[in-house]
Amino acid sequence: MLVAENITKKFSGVTALDKVCLELHAGKVNAIIGENGAGKSTLMKILSGVYPAYEGRIIYKNETVHFKNTRQAQAAGIAIIHQELNLIPYLSITENIFLGREITNRLGTLNKTAMRQQTAALLKRLKLPVDPDTMIASLKVGQQQVVEIAKALLFDAEVIIMDEPTSAISESEVEVLFGIIEQLKREQKVIAYISHKLDE
Repeated sequence: MLVAENITKKFSGVTALDKVCLELHAGKVNAIIGENGAGKSTLMKILSGVYPAYEGRIIYKNETVHFKNTRQAQAAGIAIIHQELNLIPYLSITENIFLGREITNRLGTLNKTAMRQQTAALLKRLKLPVDPDTMIASLKVGQQQVVEIAKALLFDAEVIIMDEPTSAISESEVEVLFGIIEQLKREQKVIAYISHKLDE
């Protein structure tokens, strides 16, 4: 579904990626493994529109694409869940999931009921039994990560990039995460799983 061809990226003279080629397949966990500094995250940031300047080309669903930013990549169906979680602690789960893409009614006011219902459905799908109005600050790190995945699924992302997703969560939370990944595989999503832990 997603192909990187001869991707080269330099940062002020330092080559981070040198003619990297990669194929990401639907319904599979595509593991990208390497030590810290190997360029894993850099490549994923190119695929998800974080870094628009690079050499080489990206083919998505058989068409060459070039994303200028993450919003363009998200609109196309590519979402990245960063190692550093990107949530606002003193907003609720619903407010975080819909931040910047709020549902409004004909009068332009927020349709909080619709947003809350969609959030509840996402949390149920991801087996996170918490109220959509819960503040992010009161969630454990693993639960916050599930909220990040919910954000990606709200876009109906077809490609979900997980950057070192187990770096800050407990073993029981890892089990939950792997269960979610199994479910996403069954839904024919592309999962790009970045890690430096070989046992994963």
